[in-house]
Amino acid sequence: MSAPIFAQEATQERAENARLSSFVGALALGDLVKSTLGPKGMNKILQSVGSSDIVVTNDGATILKSIYLDNPAAKILVNISKVQDDEVGDGTTSVCVLASELLREAERLVQSHMHPQTIVDGFRIASEAALRALSHHAKDHSADADAFRNDLLNIARTTLSSKVLSQDKDYFANLAVDAVLRLKGSTNLENIQIIKKLGGKLTDSYLDEGFILDKKIAPDSIKSLENAKILIANTSMDTDKIKVFGARVRVEGTGKLAEIERAEREKMKAKVERIKAHGINCFVNRQLIYNYPESLLTSAGILCIEHADFEGVERLALVTGGEIASTFDRPDLVRLGECAKIEEVMIGEDKLIKFSGVRAGEACTVVLRGATSQMIDEAERSLHDALSVLSQTVKETRVTYGGGCAEMVMSQAVDEEARRTPGKKALAVEAFAHALRQLPTILADNAGLDSSDLVAQLRAAHHDGKDDLGLDLDQGMLVSMAERGVTESYKLKRQVVVSASEAAEMILRVDDILKATPRRRDAH
Repeated sequence: MSAPIFAQEATQERAENARLSSFVGALALGDLVKSTLGPKGMNKILQSVGSSDIVVTNDGATILKSIYLDNPAAKILVNISKVQDDEVGDGTTSVCVLASELLREAERLVQSHMHPQTIVDGFRIASEAALRALSHHAKDHSADADAFRNDLLNIARTTLSSKVLSQDKDYFANLAVDAVLRLKGSTNLENIQIIKKLGGKLTDSYLDEGFILDKKIAPDSIKSLENAKILIANTSMDTDKIKVFGARVRVEGTGKLAEIERAEREKMKAKVERIKAHGINCFVNRQLIYNYPESLLTSAGILCIEHADFEGVERLALVTGGEIASTFDRPDLVRLGECAKIEEVMIGEDKLIKFSGVRAGEACTVVLRGATSQMIDEAERSLHDALSVLSQTVKETRVTYGGGCAEMVMSQAVDEEARRTPGKKALAVEAFAHALRQLPTILADNAGLDSSDLVAQLRAAHHDGKDDLGLDLDQGMLVSMAERGVTESYKLKRQVVVSASEAAEMILRVDDILKATPRRRDAH
Protein backbone atom coordinates (compact mmCIF):
# COMPACT_ATOMS: atom_id res chain seq x y z
CA MET A 1 0.00 0.00 0.00
CA SER A 2 1.46 3.36 -1.02
CA ALA A 3 2.17 5.97 1.60
CA PRO A 4 -0.56 8.66 1.89
CA ILE A 5 0.34 11.89 0.13
CA PHE A 6 -2.45 13.96 1.65
CA ALA A 7 -2.06 16.05 4.77
CA GLN A 8 -4.47 15.63 7.67
CA GLU A 9 -8.15 16.39 7.02
CA ALA A 10 -7.81 16.11 3.22
CA THR A 11 -9.69 13.10 1.87
CA GLN A 12 -10.04 11.36 -1.45
CA GLU A 13 -12.93 9.24 -2.68
CA ARG A 14 -12.08 7.21 -5.77
CA ALA A 15 -13.83 5.57 -8.71
CA GLU A 16 -16.90 3.61 -7.53
CA ASN A 17 -17.12 5.35 -4.15
CA ALA A 18 -16.91 8.80 -5.71
CA ARG A 19 -19.55 7.96 -8.29
CA LEU A 20 -21.84 6.41 -5.70
CA SER A 21 -21.49 9.45 -3.45
CA SER A 22 -22.42 11.73 -6.41
CA PHE A 23 -25.43 9.63 -7.36
CA VAL A 24 -26.72 9.40 -3.79
CA GLY A 25 -26.57 13.20 -3.30
CA ALA A 26 -28.30 13.98 -6.59
CA LEU A 27 -31.02 11.34 -6.11
CA ALA A 28 -31.75 12.51 -2.57
CA LEU A 29 -32.21 16.07 -3.81
CA GLY A 30 -34.46 14.94 -6.67
CA ASP A 31 -36.60 12.94 -4.24
CA LEU A 32 -36.84 15.96 -1.95
CA VAL A 33 -38.31 18.33 -4.56
CA LYS A 34 -40.25 15.93 -6.76
CA SER A 35 -43.28 15.97 -4.45
CA THR A 36 -43.70 19.70 -5.28
CA LEU A 37 -43.99 19.04 -9.05
CA GLY A 38 -47.20 19.81 -10.91
CA PRO A 39 -50.63 21.18 -10.07
CA LYS A 40 -51.06 18.68 -7.24
CA GLY A 41 -47.59 19.26 -5.78
CA MET A 42 -47.17 19.75 -2.04
CA ASN A 43 -45.62 22.71 -0.20
CA LYS A 44 -42.55 22.65 2.02
CA ILE A 45 -42.04 24.69 5.19
CA LEU A 46 -38.51 26.05 5.43
CA GLN A 47 -37.51 27.22 8.88
CA SER A 48 -34.17 28.89 9.39
CA VAL A 49 -32.14 27.56 12.31
CA GLY A 50 -31.93 29.93 15.25
CA SER A 51 -34.70 32.27 14.09
CA SER A 52 -38.45 32.11 13.82
CA ASP A 53 -38.54 32.99 10.10
CA ILE A 54 -40.53 30.50 8.08
CA VAL A 55 -41.11 30.25 4.35
CA VAL A 56 -43.93 28.14 2.91
CA THR A 57 -43.22 27.39 -0.74
CA ASN A 58 -43.28 24.85 -3.54
CA ASP A 59 -40.89 26.81 -5.76
CA GLY A 60 -37.95 24.50 -6.53
CA ALA A 61 -35.31 27.24 -6.70
CA THR A 62 -36.39 28.74 -3.35
CA ILE A 63 -36.30 25.34 -1.61
CA LEU A 64 -32.90 24.40 -3.04
CA LYS A 65 -31.37 27.83 -2.33
CA SER A 66 -32.41 27.60 1.30
CA ILE A 67 -30.87 24.22 2.15
CA TYR A 68 -27.32 23.91 3.38
CA LEU A 69 -25.73 21.03 1.46
CA ASP A 70 -22.47 19.21 1.86
CA ASN A 71 -22.70 16.89 -1.14
CA PRO A 72 -20.89 18.33 -4.21
CA ALA A 73 -23.19 16.63 -6.77
CA ALA A 74 -26.26 17.97 -5.00
CA LYS A 75 -24.76 21.46 -5.22
CA ILE A 76 -24.50 21.08 -9.01
CA LEU A 77 -28.26 20.41 -9.13
CA VAL A 78 -28.89 23.49 -6.98
CA ASN A 79 -26.85 25.52 -9.48
CA ILE A 80 -28.80 24.31 -12.51
CA SER A 81 -32.07 25.19 -10.78
CA LYS A 82 -30.68 28.69 -10.10
CA VAL A 83 -29.69 29.07 -13.76
CA GLN A 84 -33.17 27.91 -14.81
CA ASP A 85 -34.66 30.52 -12.46
CA ASP A 86 -32.46 33.29 -13.91
CA GLU A 87 -32.84 32.25 -17.55
CA VAL A 88 -36.55 31.40 -17.76
CA GLY A 89 -37.99 31.95 -14.28
CA ASP A 90 -39.93 28.68 -14.05
CA GLY A 91 -39.26 24.94 -14.43
CA THR A 92 -36.80 24.93 -11.52
CA THR A 93 -38.28 21.76 -10.00
CA SER A 94 -38.56 20.00 -13.39
CA VAL A 95 -34.90 20.54 -14.23
CA CYS A 96 -33.74 19.16 -10.90
CA VAL A 97 -36.07 16.15 -11.09
CA LEU A 98 -35.08 15.31 -14.68
CA ALA A 99 -31.37 15.50 -13.85
CA SER A 100 -31.81 13.20 -10.84
CA GLU A 101 -33.89 10.72 -12.90
CA LEU A 102 -31.15 10.65 -15.57
CA LEU A 103 -28.63 9.86 -12.84
CA ARG A 104 -30.91 7.14 -11.44
CA GLU A 105 -30.89 5.51 -14.88
CA ALA A 106 -27.13 6.02 -15.20
CA GLU A 107 -26.54 4.38 -11.82
CA ARG A 108 -28.42 1.28 -13.04
CA LEU A 109 -26.26 1.14 -16.18
CA VAL A 110 -23.00 1.68 -14.27
CA GLN A 111 -23.90 -1.20 -11.95
CA SER A 112 -24.34 -3.45 -15.00
CA HIS A 113 -20.71 -2.58 -15.87
CA MET A 114 -21.25 -0.03 -18.60
CA HIS A 115 -18.52 2.58 -18.84
CA PRO A 116 -19.65 6.13 -17.89
CA GLN A 117 -18.25 7.56 -21.16
CA THR A 118 -20.49 5.21 -23.16
CA ILE A 119 -23.50 6.40 -21.13
CA VAL A 120 -22.50 10.05 -21.74
CA ASP A 121 -22.33 9.41 -25.51
CA GLY A 122 -25.75 7.76 -25.41
CA PHE A 123 -27.25 10.65 -23.41
CA ARG A 124 -25.82 13.11 -25.97
CA ILE A 125 -27.47 11.28 -28.89
CA ALA A 126 -30.73 11.10 -26.91
CA SER A 127 -30.84 14.77 -25.88
CA GLU A 128 -30.28 15.87 -29.51
CA ALA A 129 -33.14 13.62 -30.66
CA ALA A 130 -35.37 14.93 -27.83
CA LEU A 131 -34.69 18.59 -28.71
CA ARG A 132 -35.33 17.94 -32.42
CA ALA A 133 -38.70 16.37 -31.57
CA LEU A 134 -39.58 19.23 -29.21
CA SER A 135 -38.74 21.82 -31.87
CA HIS A 136 -40.81 19.94 -34.47
CA HIS A 137 -43.75 19.65 -32.07
CA ALA A 138 -43.72 23.35 -31.02
CA LYS A 139 -46.39 25.72 -32.36
CA ASP A 140 -45.98 29.39 -33.20
CA HIS A 141 -49.00 31.75 -33.25
CA SER A 142 -47.10 35.05 -33.06
CA ALA A 143 -48.52 36.22 -36.41
CA ASP A 144 -52.08 36.29 -35.00
CA ALA A 145 -52.34 38.75 -32.07
CA ASP A 146 -55.49 37.19 -30.56
CA ALA A 147 -54.21 33.61 -30.78
CA PHE A 148 -50.87 34.70 -29.32
CA ARG A 149 -52.53 36.48 -26.40
CA ASN A 150 -54.53 33.30 -25.83
CA ASP A 151 -51.25 31.30 -25.84
CA LEU A 152 -49.82 33.70 -23.26
CA LEU A 153 -52.91 33.35 -21.06
CA ASN A 154 -52.68 29.56 -21.29
CA ILE A 155 -48.98 29.61 -20.39
CA ALA A 156 -49.70 31.87 -17.40
CA ARG A 157 -52.53 29.55 -16.27
CA THR A 158 -50.31 26.47 -16.63
CA THR A 159 -47.46 28.12 -14.70
CA LEU A 160 -49.78 29.33 -11.93
CA SER A 161 -51.73 26.07 -11.65
CA SER A 162 -48.83 24.47 -9.74
CA LYS A 163 -48.48 27.45 -7.39
CA VAL A 164 -50.31 29.01 -4.46
CA LEU A 165 -52.32 31.16 -6.89
CA SER A 166 -53.90 28.11 -8.57
CA GLN A 167 -57.38 28.86 -7.10
CA ASP A 168 -57.45 32.26 -8.79
CA LYS A 169 -55.27 31.38 -11.78
CA ASP A 170 -57.58 32.99 -14.37
CA TYR A 171 -57.53 36.31 -12.51
CA PHE A 172 -53.76 36.34 -12.04
CA ALA A 173 -53.07 35.00 -15.56
CA ASN A 174 -54.91 38.02 -17.01
CA LEU A 175 -53.06 40.34 -14.65
CA ALA A 176 -49.65 38.87 -15.61
CA VAL A 177 -50.37 38.93 -19.37
CA ASP A 178 -51.54 42.57 -19.21
CA ALA A 179 -48.39 43.54 -17.33
CA VAL A 180 -46.06 41.76 -19.77
CA LEU A 181 -47.80 43.02 -22.90
CA ARG A 182 -47.30 46.58 -21.60
CA LEU A 183 -43.55 45.95 -21.86
CA LYS A 184 -43.96 45.78 -25.67
CA GLY A 185 -41.47 42.97 -26.19
CA SER A 186 -38.93 44.03 -23.56
CA THR A 187 -37.75 41.39 -21.07
CA ASN A 188 -36.85 44.04 -18.47
CA LEU A 189 -39.07 43.13 -15.53
CA GLU A 190 -37.67 46.12 -13.59
CA ASN A 191 -40.53 48.12 -15.14
CA ILE A 192 -43.05 45.95 -13.27
CA GLN A 193 -42.99 46.91 -9.61
CA ILE A 194 -44.55 44.48 -7.12
CA ILE A 195 -45.82 45.94 -3.84
CA LYS A 196 -46.98 43.64 -1.04
CA LYS A 197 -49.59 44.89 1.42
CA LEU A 198 -51.11 42.72 4.15
CA GLY A 199 -54.87 42.57 4.40
CA GLY A 200 -57.73 41.58 2.12
CA LYS A 201 -57.64 38.41 0.05
CA LEU A 202 -55.51 37.38 -2.93
CA THR A 203 -58.13 38.48 -5.49
CA ASP A 204 -58.01 42.02 -4.05
CA SER A 205 -54.64 42.27 -5.83
CA TYR A 206 -54.66 44.48 -8.93
CA LEU A 207 -52.52 45.94 -11.69
CA ASP A 208 -52.09 49.71 -11.75
CA GLU A 209 -50.52 51.70 -14.56
CA GLY A 210 -47.60 53.87 -13.56
CA PHE A 211 -45.31 53.55 -10.58
CA ILE A 212 -46.25 53.36 -6.89
CA LEU A 213 -43.64 54.33 -4.30
CA ASP A 214 -44.10 52.88 -0.83
CA LYS A 215 -43.55 56.22 0.95
CA LYS A 216 -45.56 59.17 2.26
CA ILE A 217 -45.41 62.74 0.99
CA ALA A 218 -43.86 65.13 3.55
CA PRO A 219 -46.54 66.41 6.00
CA ASP A 220 -46.57 70.11 5.01
CA SER A 221 -46.03 69.45 1.33
CA ILE A 222 -48.62 69.68 -1.45
CA LYS A 223 -50.40 66.36 -1.85
CA SER A 224 -50.87 66.18 -5.61
CA LEU A 225 -49.11 67.60 -8.62
CA GLU A 226 -49.58 67.58 -12.40
CA ASN A 227 -46.88 67.71 -15.10
CA ALA A 228 -44.17 66.90 -12.60
CA LYS A 229 -40.51 67.67 -13.24
CA ILE A 230 -38.73 65.38 -10.80
CA LEU A 231 -35.21 65.70 -9.45
CA ILE A 232 -34.15 62.35 -8.00
CA ALA A 233 -31.27 62.76 -5.54
CA ASN A 234 -29.11 60.89 -3.10
CA THR A 235 -27.74 63.65 -0.88
CA SER A 236 -27.75 64.63 2.79
CA MET A 237 -30.36 67.27 3.59
CA ASP A 238 -29.85 67.36 7.35
CA THR A 239 -26.97 69.78 7.95
CA ASP A 240 -29.15 72.34 9.77
CA LYS A 241 -28.08 70.64 12.99
CA ILE A 242 -24.52 70.47 14.25
CA LYS A 243 -23.37 66.86 14.02
CA VAL A 244 -19.69 66.71 14.81
CA PHE A 245 -19.43 63.31 16.44
CA GLY A 246 -16.63 62.67 18.90
CA ALA A 247 -15.48 66.28 18.69
CA ARG A 248 -15.80 69.21 21.06
CA VAL A 249 -16.45 72.74 20.02
CA ARG A 250 -15.57 75.29 22.71
CA VAL A 251 -17.38 78.58 22.39
CA GLU A 252 -17.29 81.68 24.56
CA GLY A 253 -21.03 82.08 24.72
CA THR A 254 -24.38 81.18 23.19
CA GLY A 255 -23.88 83.97 20.66
CA LYS A 256 -21.00 82.07 19.06
CA LEU A 257 -23.08 78.88 19.02
CA ALA A 258 -25.86 80.73 17.24
CA GLU A 259 -23.28 81.93 14.69
CA ILE A 260 -22.21 78.35 13.93
CA GLU A 261 -25.86 77.32 13.55
CA ARG A 262 -26.50 80.32 11.30
CA ALA A 263 -23.54 79.31 9.10
CA GLU A 264 -24.96 75.79 8.84
CA ARG A 265 -28.37 77.18 7.87
CA GLU A 266 -26.83 79.47 5.26
CA LYS A 267 -24.98 76.51 3.77
CA MET A 268 -28.22 74.52 3.59
CA LYS A 269 -30.11 77.48 2.13
CA ALA A 270 -27.48 77.78 -0.63
CA LYS A 271 -27.86 74.06 -1.37
CA VAL A 272 -31.65 74.39 -1.61
CA GLU A 273 -31.23 77.38 -3.98
CA ARG A 274 -29.02 75.23 -6.21
CA ILE A 275 -31.69 72.49 -6.18
CA LYS A 276 -34.43 75.03 -7.03
CA ALA A 277 -32.32 76.26 -9.98
CA HIS A 278 -33.10 73.00 -11.80
CA GLY A 279 -36.63 74.26 -12.46
CA ILE A 280 -38.32 71.35 -10.71
CA ASN A 281 -41.61 70.96 -8.86
CA CYS A 282 -40.86 67.59 -7.17
CA PHE A 283 -37.78 66.62 -5.16
CA VAL A 284 -37.25 62.94 -4.24
CA ASN A 285 -34.34 62.19 -1.92
CA ARG A 286 -33.01 58.83 -0.84
CA GLN A 287 -31.91 60.26 2.51
CA LEU A 288 -33.78 62.25 5.15
CA ILE A 289 -34.87 65.83 4.52
CA TYR A 290 -34.84 67.86 7.75
CA ASN A 291 -37.47 70.47 8.64
CA TYR A 292 -35.59 73.55 7.51
CA PRO A 293 -34.76 72.50 3.93
CA GLU A 294 -38.21 70.92 3.66
CA SER A 295 -39.90 74.20 4.60
CA LEU A 296 -37.72 76.08 2.07
CA LEU A 297 -38.62 73.64 -0.72
CA THR A 298 -42.32 73.57 0.21
CA SER A 299 -42.56 77.38 0.26
CA ALA A 300 -41.13 77.32 -3.28
CA GLY A 301 -44.04 75.01 -4.29
CA ILE A 302 -41.84 71.93 -4.58
CA LEU A 303 -43.30 68.60 -3.46
CA CYS A 304 -40.82 66.71 -1.20
CA ILE A 305 -40.46 62.96 -0.79
CA GLU A 306 -37.78 61.81 1.63
CA HIS A 307 -36.12 58.52 2.49
CA ALA A 308 -37.23 56.72 -0.66
CA ASP A 309 -35.40 53.39 -0.27
CA PHE A 310 -32.63 52.72 -2.74
CA GLU A 311 -34.48 50.21 -4.93
CA GLY A 312 -37.43 52.60 -5.06
CA VAL A 313 -35.19 55.48 -6.17
CA GLU A 314 -33.45 53.33 -8.81
CA ARG A 315 -36.78 52.14 -10.21
CA LEU A 316 -38.26 55.64 -10.12
CA ALA A 317 -35.28 56.97 -12.10
CA LEU A 318 -35.72 54.16 -14.62
CA VAL A 319 -39.45 54.63 -15.23
CA THR A 320 -39.54 58.47 -15.19
CA GLY A 321 -36.50 58.74 -17.45
CA GLY A 322 -34.47 60.70 -14.89
CA GLU A 323 -31.14 60.01 -13.25
CA ILE A 324 -29.96 60.08 -9.66
CA ALA A 325 -28.00 63.25 -8.82
CA SER A 326 -25.70 63.86 -5.87
CA THR A 327 -24.34 67.30 -6.75
CA PHE A 328 -26.32 70.27 -8.01
CA ASP A 329 -23.79 72.69 -9.51
CA ARG A 330 -24.57 71.92 -13.18
CA PRO A 331 -28.37 71.84 -13.72
CA ASP A 332 -27.79 71.62 -17.49
CA LEU A 333 -26.19 68.17 -17.12
CA VAL A 334 -28.86 66.62 -14.89
CA ARG A 335 -31.61 64.61 -16.58
CA LEU A 336 -34.92 65.21 -14.80
CA GLY A 337 -37.66 62.64 -14.49
CA GLU A 338 -41.11 63.45 -15.85
CA CYS A 339 -44.62 62.21 -15.22
CA ALA A 340 -48.16 63.46 -15.81
CA LYS A 341 -49.40 63.28 -12.23
CA ILE A 342 -48.24 62.56 -8.67
CA GLU A 343 -50.84 61.84 -5.99
CA GLU A 344 -51.30 60.04 -2.68
CA VAL A 345 -53.32 56.83 -2.80
CA MET A 346 -54.60 54.57 -0.03
CA ILE A 347 -53.94 50.83 -0.16
CA GLY A 348 -55.44 49.04 2.82
CA GLU A 349 -54.41 51.14 5.81
CA ASP A 350 -51.37 52.74 4.19
CA LYS A 351 -50.78 55.86 2.15
CA LEU A 352 -48.50 55.51 -0.87
CA ILE A 353 -47.42 57.81 -3.70
CA LYS A 354 -48.55 57.09 -7.24
CA PHE A 355 -46.73 58.41 -10.32
CA SER A 356 -49.06 58.27 -13.35
CA GLY A 357 -48.19 58.85 -17.00
CA VAL A 358 -44.49 58.12 -16.54
CA ARG A 359 -42.07 58.39 -19.45
CA ALA A 360 -41.59 54.60 -19.62
CA GLY A 361 -45.24 54.20 -20.62
CA GLU A 362 -44.98 50.44 -20.14
CA ALA A 363 -44.19 50.75 -16.41
CA CYS A 364 -46.82 49.37 -14.09
CA THR A 365 -47.24 48.21 -10.51
CA VAL A 366 -48.83 45.02 -9.21
CA VAL A 367 -50.30 45.45 -5.74
CA LEU A 368 -50.51 42.08 -3.99
CA ARG A 369 -52.88 41.59 -1.05
CA GLY A 370 -53.20 38.55 1.21
CA ALA A 371 -53.93 37.32 4.69
CA THR A 372 -50.41 36.42 5.89
CA SER A 373 -46.94 37.58 4.98
CA GLN A 374 -45.99 33.99 3.97
CA MET A 375 -48.97 33.90 1.61
CA ILE A 376 -48.03 37.20 -0.03
CA ASP A 377 -44.37 36.19 -0.33
CA GLU A 378 -45.33 32.93 -2.05
CA ALA A 379 -47.79 34.81 -4.29
CA GLU A 380 -44.95 37.14 -5.30
CA ARG A 381 -42.69 34.18 -6.15
CA SER A 382 -45.48 32.60 -8.22
CA LEU A 383 -46.21 35.83 -10.05
CA HIS A 384 -42.49 36.38 -10.68
CA ASP A 385 -42.31 32.92 -12.32
CA ALA A 386 -45.32 33.71 -14.53
CA LEU A 387 -44.02 37.17 -15.52
CA SER A 388 -40.55 35.78 -16.32
CA VAL A 389 -41.89 32.96 -18.50
CA LEU A 390 -44.30 35.30 -20.31
CA SER A 391 -41.64 37.93 -21.01
CA GLN A 392 -39.39 35.19 -22.45
CA THR A 393 -42.28 33.83 -24.54
CA VAL A 394 -42.92 37.26 -26.07
CA LYS A 395 -39.33 37.01 -27.35
CA GLU A 396 -39.23 33.28 -28.26
CA THR A 397 -42.85 32.89 -29.38
CA ARG A 398 -43.08 29.11 -29.81
CA VAL A 399 -45.19 27.11 -27.37
CA THR A 400 -45.54 23.43 -26.59
CA TYR A 401 -48.09 21.34 -24.66
CA GLY A 402 -47.90 20.61 -20.92
CA GLY A 403 -49.40 17.85 -18.77
CA GLY A 404 -46.62 15.40 -19.66
CA CYS A 405 -47.39 15.70 -23.38
CA ALA A 406 -44.08 17.31 -24.48
CA GLU A 407 -42.08 14.81 -22.39
CA MET A 408 -43.91 11.90 -24.02
CA VAL A 409 -43.31 13.33 -27.51
CA MET A 410 -39.60 13.59 -26.69
CA SER A 411 -39.35 10.13 -25.10
CA GLN A 412 -41.01 8.59 -28.17
CA ALA A 413 -38.48 10.27 -30.48
CA VAL A 414 -35.63 9.09 -28.22
CA ASP A 415 -36.99 5.49 -28.29
CA GLU A 416 -37.00 5.67 -32.12
CA GLU A 417 -33.39 6.90 -32.00
CA ALA A 418 -32.44 4.00 -29.69
CA ARG A 419 -33.57 1.49 -32.32
CA ARG A 420 -31.22 3.09 -34.84
CA THR A 421 -28.25 3.33 -32.46
CA PRO A 422 -25.75 0.46 -32.67
CA GLY A 423 -23.94 -1.08 -29.73
CA LYS A 424 -24.20 -0.46 -26.00
CA LYS A 425 -25.02 3.21 -26.47
CA ALA A 426 -28.58 2.17 -27.38
CA LEU A 427 -29.15 1.15 -23.76
CA ALA A 428 -28.16 4.65 -22.57
CA VAL A 429 -30.45 6.24 -25.18
CA GLU A 430 -33.35 4.06 -23.96
CA ALA A 431 -32.54 5.03 -20.37
CA PHE A 432 -32.86 8.72 -21.34
CA ALA A 433 -36.34 8.05 -22.76
CA HIS A 434 -37.29 6.28 -19.53
CA ALA A 435 -36.10 9.28 -17.47
CA LEU A 436 -38.25 11.63 -19.59
CA ARG A 437 -41.30 9.42 -18.94
CA GLN A 438 -40.68 9.78 -15.20
CA LEU A 439 -41.95 13.40 -15.31
CA PRO A 440 -45.58 12.50 -16.24
CA THR A 441 -45.28 9.55 -13.81
CA ILE A 442 -44.37 11.90 -10.94
CA LEU A 443 -47.20 14.30 -11.92
CA ALA A 444 -49.68 11.42 -11.66
CA ASP A 445 -48.16 10.12 -8.39
CA ASN A 446 -48.41 13.57 -6.78
CA ALA A 447 -52.11 13.65 -7.67
CA GLY A 448 -52.64 10.23 -6.02
CA LEU A 449 -53.45 8.51 -9.34
CA ASP A 450 -52.32 5.15 -10.76
CA SER A 451 -49.26 6.43 -12.59
CA SER A 452 -48.25 3.11 -14.20
CA ASP A 453 -51.62 2.73 -15.89
CA LEU A 454 -51.99 6.38 -16.96
CA VAL A 455 -48.47 6.71 -18.37
CA ALA A 456 -48.81 3.40 -20.24
CA GLN A 457 -52.07 4.70 -21.76
CA LEU A 458 -50.42 7.99 -22.65
CA ARG A 459 -47.49 6.21 -24.29
CA ALA A 460 -49.81 4.02 -26.37
CA ALA A 461 -51.91 7.04 -27.42
CA HIS A 462 -48.81 8.93 -28.58
CA HIS A 463 -47.66 5.86 -30.45
CA ASP A 464 -51.00 5.93 -32.32
CA GLY A 465 -50.28 9.49 -33.43
CA LYS A 466 -52.44 11.37 -30.87
CA ASP A 467 -49.53 13.60 -29.96
CA ASP A 468 -51.54 16.35 -28.23
CA LEU A 469 -52.78 14.10 -25.41
CA GLY A 470 -51.61 14.72 -21.85
CA LEU A 471 -52.72 14.03 -18.28
CA ASP A 472 -55.76 15.69 -16.72
CA LEU A 473 -54.85 15.37 -13.04
CA ASP A 474 -58.25 16.53 -11.78
CA GLN A 475 -60.17 13.73 -13.46
CA GLY A 476 -57.39 11.15 -13.74
CA MET A 477 -57.70 10.63 -17.50
CA LEU A 478 -56.07 11.52 -20.82
CA VAL A 479 -57.34 14.66 -22.56
CA SER A 480 -56.24 16.82 -25.48
CA MET A 481 -53.90 19.51 -24.18
CA ALA A 482 -54.70 21.66 -27.26
CA GLU A 483 -58.41 21.74 -26.36
CA ARG A 484 -57.72 22.24 -22.65
CA GLY A 485 -55.24 25.04 -23.40
CA VAL A 486 -52.47 23.53 -21.23
CA THR A 487 -49.52 25.14 -22.97
CA GLU A 488 -45.96 25.80 -21.84
CA SER A 489 -43.15 27.89 -23.21
CA TYR A 490 -40.91 26.09 -25.72
CA LYS A 491 -37.88 27.91 -24.35
CA LEU A 492 -38.67 26.65 -20.82
CA LYS A 493 -38.95 23.00 -21.92
CA ARG A 494 -35.81 23.25 -24.05
CA GLN A 495 -33.81 24.76 -21.20
CA VAL A 496 -34.96 21.99 -18.84
CA VAL A 497 -33.70 19.24 -21.16
CA VAL A 498 -30.44 21.02 -22.00
CA SER A 499 -29.56 21.87 -18.37
CA ALA A 500 -30.57 18.50 -16.93
CA SER A 501 -28.64 16.45 -19.49
CA GLU A 502 -25.54 18.64 -19.15
CA ALA A 503 -25.60 18.36 -15.35
CA ALA A 504 -26.10 14.58 -15.50
CA GLU A 505 -23.17 14.28 -17.95
CA MET A 506 -20.96 16.36 -15.72
CA ILE A 507 -21.70 14.28 -12.62
CA LEU A 508 -21.27 11.02 -14.59
CA ARG A 509 -17.74 11.97 -15.60
CA VAL A 510 -16.65 12.21 -11.94
CA ASP A 511 -14.24 9.51 -10.79
CA ASP A 512 -12.56 11.28 -7.89
CA ILE A 513 -13.79 13.55 -5.11
CA LEU A 514 -10.98 15.40 -3.38
CA LYS A 515 -11.81 17.31 -0.24
CA ALA A 516 -9.03 19.72 0.49
CA THR A 517 -8.64 21.63 3.72
CA PRO A 518 -8.07 25.36 3.54
CA ARG A 519 -4.39 26.23 4.03
CA ARG A 520 -3.83 27.26 7.63
CA ARG A 521 -2.75 30.86 8.17
CA ASP A 522 -0.25 29.97 10.85
CA ALA A 523 1.58 27.48 8.58
CA HIS A 524 4.93 29.01 7.62
